[in-house]
Amino acid sequence: GGFKKSFMVNILDWKRYYDAKEPQKIKLPEPWQSKLSDFQKMTVLRCIRPDKIVQAVTNFVEEKLGRHFIEPPPFNIATCYQDSNSTMPLIFVLSPGADPMAGLLKYAEDKGFGGSKFNAISLGQGQGPIAKKMIEAGQEEGSWVALQNVHLAVSWMPQLEKICEDFSPETVNPNFRLWLTSYPSPKFPVTVLQNSVKMT
Repeated sequence: GGFKKSFMVNILDWKRYYDAKEPQKIKLPEPWQSKLSDFQKMTVLRCIRPDKIVQAVTNFVEEKLGRHFIEPPPFNIATCYQDSNSTMPLIFVLSPGADPMAGLLKYAEDKGFGGSKFNAISLGQGQGPIAKKMIEAGQEEGSWVALQNVHLAVSWMPQLEKICEDFSPETVNPNFRLWLTSYPSPKFPVTVLQNSVKMT
C-alpha cells in the first residue's frame, strides 16, 4: 500500500517516531521497517526528523564501509607546510573534537620554531589588534603566528583579509608562516581561503 495512506492511518506510531530522542536508532512503524532498505529508511528520517540525518548517515557509513571512513584523518601538517610559503596562510578547518594545536606546537618545535619563534593567540573579543601586531612582528622576524578560532572574530575578518592581501614576498621574511584555525563560517574571507593551504 501507499506510504502516505499508511502514515495517516498510523499517525500515533509516527508521532512516537517523531518524538523519539534518537529516531535514527529505532524501528519504523510496520510495514516500513520490514519493507524498506536501510537507505530508504534514511530518506524517511530525512523527511520527518532532518536534524538527525547527519548522525544517521554517519552510522550508515560506519556500518556499511567501516569506522575508518567516518574518522577524520589526522592533520598532515608536514605535507601542507611543504606546499606553503610565507605569503600563504595555512588553515586548519576544524570539526568537532579536532584540536590541531598540540600537533602544530610539536611540529614548530621540530622545525626550529619553538619558544619565542612561535606566537599563538585565541581570537575573541578585542584580540584583533594584538593579533595584527603579532603578524607584523612575525613578518619581520620570520617567526610563526597561529590565530586560533578565527570564526569567533567575525568583525575582525575584513581586517584579516586586508592583512593577507598585503602579504608580499618582497616585504615578508621567507620563514614567516601564518597558521589559522577556524570552524567553517560563511563570513570567512573568500580571498584568504582561495590563497591558502587548507587542512580538514
